[in-house]
Amino acid sequence: KRTVTQIEKNGYPDSIYINAAKIFQGIHIEKNKDGILVRYGNNSESPMMAFKDEHSRRVSYELAFNALKYQNLLEEILLDSKVYPCYSIPDALTSLLVVMLYDLQDRKFQKRKIFDGEELVEEVQEVGHHLYSYRTKLAAALARCRIKYDALSIEYFLPETIRKWEQRASALPLCFWINTFKISFEDVIRYLEMKGLKKVESVSDFDHYTYAVDQHCHDVLVFPSSLREELLSLDLFADCKLLMQ
Repeated sequence: KRTVTQIEKNGYPDSIYINAAKIFQGIHIEKNKDGILVRYGNNSESPMMAFKDEHSRRVSYELAFNALKYQNLLEEILLDSKVYPCYSIPDALTSLLVVMLYDLQDRKFQKRKIFDGEELVEEVQEVGHHLYSYRTKLAAALARCRIKYDALSIEYFLPETIRKWEQRASALPLCFWINTFKISFEDVIRYLEMKGLKKVESVSDFDHYTYAVDQHCHDVLVFPSSLREELLSLDLFADCKLLMQ
């Protein structure tokens, strides 16, 4: 139940990549025929794997939409590095290739860990090994793109309006519902205090390890955005006792 949270910084389980690729296949931007250099085959027959929990669903969609945001950049990296086309990887796996490339660069081209008990998928293993074997060329292609477009980081490849939206979104306080079917308000408060979080009156009083009770919905807790990853790793979240709004 908690494995996804534990391994996010080292990659994801194979099922996450398969589902993210399936989502990306349905939302990626189709280029006009004259401009097609990267081809996305039809993988409509391959089913999505069952999400293990809500967290797995969330990170699958997050990974797919991150790949969508940077689709043009990722395609340029694949072409510039000569990683694509690859005769051993059919067009039906191009979505998987793009999704896994986004994750690889996000991990600074570090090797993904395989954890005990993880259900391995042959296609994910094949694409992952292929990308990692070209990691030096991929990193060099990314560096050339940054120089070409004078981009300090990949975020600068996004339109300025989208960058501003994301900056605002990342600074917004986080809201969590207390699932009172599974736990009481009092037990949640005791748990948070045991973890060192201090209750304050409003978001204007936020420090790092603080939280507030929503003024209108008394089963909603509000936290600073800086606590996002720590909150998502709590047992309360894994057990669906706290639900992110």
